[in-house]
Amino acid sequence: MQDPNEDTEWNDILRDFGILPPKEESKDEIEEMVLGLQKEAMVKPFEKMTLAQLKEAEDEFDEEDMQAIETYREKRLQEWKALKKKQKFGELREISGNQYVNEVTNAEKDVWVIIHLYRSSIPMCLLVNQHLSLLARKFPETKFVKAIVNSCIQHYHDNCLPTIFVYKNGQIEAKFIGILECGGINLKLEELEWKLAEVGAIQTDLEENPQKDIVDTMVSSIRNTSIHDDSDSSNSDNDTK
Repeated sequence: MQDPNEDTEWNDILRDFGILPPKEESKDEIEEMVLGLQKEAMVKPFEKMTLAQLKEAEDEFDEEDMQAIETYREKRLQEWKALKKKQKFGELREISGNQYVNEVTNAEKDVWVIIHLYRSSIPMCLLVNQHLSLLARKFPETKFVKAIVNSCIQHYHDNCLPTIFVYKNGQIEAKFIGILECGGINLKLEELEWKLAEVGAIQTDLEENPQKDIVDTMVSSIRNTSIHDDSDSSNSDNDTK
């Protein structure tokens, strides 16, 4: 006779139709379930509550619980404050020139501020704004703002755009002026992220410069050109002798 507890597709079908009784749980499974229930019972009910729920349920706890609740509440409050501080920004905000000092130069202590001066008529500026908007969401602890350049600096030359200034504690820690310094017309998100991480404005998870292969190729090309020029020069010297 076939074992009704055996794990077979046919037994599963028979169980679905009620022909076989439900499969008996093994001793190990039962013990594991019991241990899980015991562990859950040991958790104080207030450890599953929000701060608001704790406030409402204060009358239901004894003095010992209230002391533990106070400690727990303080811990949750500190965690909440730390989270709020870390996620303070999270978006690329538009500011005007008359907000520059308050929003950038006089920003909160130890807060990194990245400001992009741009003109919407310049495609590269629009690309930088797109990238900064994504980075602002990825790094909410850093303040990202943008401003139309004419509202901040009159008669600023288009050749200097895009312009990115990186501030901390009222000081300019880094600046990228013009298309080349900002990374070129084909600037990728990861490349801009790496630039900002190199100056300390964000904590990237990138392990190496995304442009490393390009730089290595350029260095190799320059080296080969130099060797070729030296060889031509040597041959020319030999011919003159």
